[in-house]
Amino acid sequence: MKAPIRILVVDDSVVIRKLLTDSLALDPALEVVGIASNGRVALAKIPLVSPDLVTLDIEMPEMNGLEALVELRKLYPRLPVIMFSTLTEHGAAATLEALTLGAADYATKPSNTGSMELAAEAVRNELIPKIKALCGAPHAAVPPLLPPLPPTKARWPGSQRIDIVAIGASTGGPNALLEVVPRIPRDFPVPVLIVQHMPPLFTRYLAHRLAALSAVPVGEGAAGVTLAPGQVWIAPGDFHMTVTGGIPQLKLNQDPPENSCRPSADVLFRSVAASYKANVLGVVMTGMGADGTIGARNIRAAGGEVIIQDRASSVVWGMPGSVHASGLANGVYPLESLAQQIIQRVLARRLNRAARA
Repeated sequence: MKAPIRILVVDDSVVIRKLLTDSLALDPALEVVGIASNGRVALAKIPLVSPDLVTLDIEMPEMNGLEALVELRKLYPRLPVIMFSTLTEHGAAATLEALTLGAADYATKPSNTGSMELAAEAVRNELIPKIKALCGAPHAAVPPLLPPLPPTKARWPGSQRIDIVAIGASTGGPNALLEVVPRIPRDFPVPVLIVQHMPPLFTRYLAHRLAALSAVPVGEGAAGVTLAPGQVWIAPGDFHMTVTGGIPQLKLNQDPPENSCRPSADVLFRSVAASYKANVLGVVMTGMGADGTIGARNIRAAGGEVIIQDRASSVVWGMPGSVHASGLANGVYPLESLAQQIIQRVLARRLNRAARA
């Protein structure tokens, strides 16, 4: 049998440490090998217990989670860290900062669950799949390969104009988006819509962070917004984001989650394929699970294109890997090339169309 994944739990709350320890212990693939009440104690324990992963609280005495993360990255640059934060304004802002400092992912502390049993279930449902994904263990059945696309009418390569870019991302996505969105030029001729798997508040702070670094305006999507060139809209946490036909506007809904996600990339991708037909560029970036695969099929079936982030630059190659395994990717690129690919494909299609006109 494969050795269990070794976890160090760092939190100043005795209740939270017990909740995490008891919840994780129910999975035989996991083992809590140590606990620590603050960042200083955690740094001392890491060489003693040799964890495969650390869960790290943000608010702690003596040395908080952000301070500990900075030191941890210097000493153990490849050790995965999952921040365990509250679903509050401060928690969202601090978590985005932690991701920038090198945390691999985050999980939110359960609140208003009414019982320890429900809290433990919430922890297991959110945290355990992320631990397994980051440590290379299978966490869910891989979806079967989709059947081949039906034959489509041949067209001159590069002739189809792109009128919208739709991006889906999850684990590792916030930092990956920081590599892509700020490189989009101010005069970019099409709108960009993004689904990043995050809860409410977190998506707002992500939009603020991207807006501060980008030449194009970036905001959290809102119902009724009319799409215009050079705008970037991020689906708000807990809402699916879609596009209407005719004069394109954003719509939000709270239909059931898809792939356990709301917002879902599949929902957005289906919508843009229905509204923009072949004039869509879909982009699937780092993230666990398979969200975006069915939507990518819709984009390809409508005549659009889909590109994905490669395995080497992805924190988790679940989402792009699923698209790749299903034969739906028109191209596979490292993170540092994605922005260039998006820009080139959009601009080249428009130049080609202008030249042929």
